[in-house]
Amino acid sequence: MNYILFDDQNRNNLLPLTFMRPTADIRIGILTIREKWNKLLKTETSSLTETYLSAKYPIVKEDQNILINGTVCPTEKLVKEINSLKPNQALVTDDSIIALHVLAEDLDESGEMDISGIEEIETKCDFIKISETWEIFKLNGEALINDFKLITKNRKSEKLSNTNRVIGEENIFIEKGAKVEFAILNASTGPIYIGKDAEIMENAVIRGPFAMGEHAVVKMAAKIYGPTTIGPFCKIGGEVNNSVFFGYSNKAHDGFIGNSVIAEWCNLGADTNNSNLKNSYDNIKLWSYTQQTFVDTGLQFCGMIMGDHSKSSINTMFNTGTVVGVNVNVFGHGFHRNFIPSFSWGGVSGFKNFDIRKAISIAEAMYARRGKTFDEVEKELLINVFDITAANRNL
Repeated sequence: MNYILFDDQNRNNLLPLTFMRPTADIRIGILTIREKWNKLLKTETSSLTETYLSAKYPIVKEDQNILINGTVCPTEKLVKEINSLKPNQALVTDDSIIALHVLAEDLDESGEMDISGIEEIETKCDFIKISETWEIFKLNGEALINDFKLITKNRKSEKLSNTNRVIGEENIFIEKGAKVEFAILNASTGPIYIGKDAEIMENAVIRGPFAMGEHAVVKMAAKIYGPTTIGPFCKIGGEVNNSVFFGYSNKAHDGFIGNSVIAEWCNLGADTNNSNLKNSYDNIKLWSYTQQTFVDTGLQFCGMIMGDHSKSSINTMFNTGTVVGVNVNVFGHGFHRNFIPSFSWGGVSGFKNFDIRKAISIAEAMYARRGKTFDEVEKELLINVFDITAANRNL
């Protein structure tokens, strides 16, 4: 069977995080949503997404295809329900399609679906579905625990060094090549997962649920409260609370990040801080790309949503409920505005457009530092996002 993960109507609610990726490539818990499906389906999946993303995330079509909602996190029971679908049947909830079984002729050249005549079957499963950006950190603890069980099932952890102080060692899993010395790990509040070749430096204090991906680094004396996820190749220091870093991003120095989502290839300068609670204790509002205004999250704690390739200078202060777009460079004193459009360069005194040639040059340099190449596909993707987001820069 061929499996395709599709973007549903909530894709725009998940901007700016989905400017550079399909919804299925959002990280929540330990793995991305795609990685979860690949692991449970025991095969690779492709994407049905925006046309400009298809060069990096192409669709693969076969005679028999099962399309799966890319905002849905899988469970074993859900996989069984999906695999029992016959052609022209869909698995649904009250408000959305979870999956549908279609033939090749039901997908046109662009991958658009013809869903006329589909028989709907109501799911009997509970699962995590991401419809808003803030749900990523809100639901991260549940997703992390589910992923921990999935990844560690019938496997044995590497031995943890006796230089560490540990509570709940049975809930700690260390992958091969990981280094953890003279750290304090408390897994009584949730599991702790340390990825392959990752490192936790001396005097770091970590409270679960917590996960770090391969080659990620937690710097000396860092303080991390769960549920927090540090994606692959991230470097994290200072204080972090209930946040998700997708991967390849750095917060290497002191400063506080809480109740936040940081996409890939971001860099937060020393003593960058975000507020995550209003002095009035009111619910926090976030910028909505769909409604083009600020919407109530229903949350008392909400920090920052930052898109790919964005950066802050030293001593940057982000207000409660801030949305930072793709490829933003923020600097200067004082609290910055709550919505900073993509490809903006500046601070409290004002922003100007970030030159796309400069943006590409910086991305090339950052990739090179990690031994990766910012190729033509990545370049074209960034240019497309620059064009797509032009209207927001005039707000």
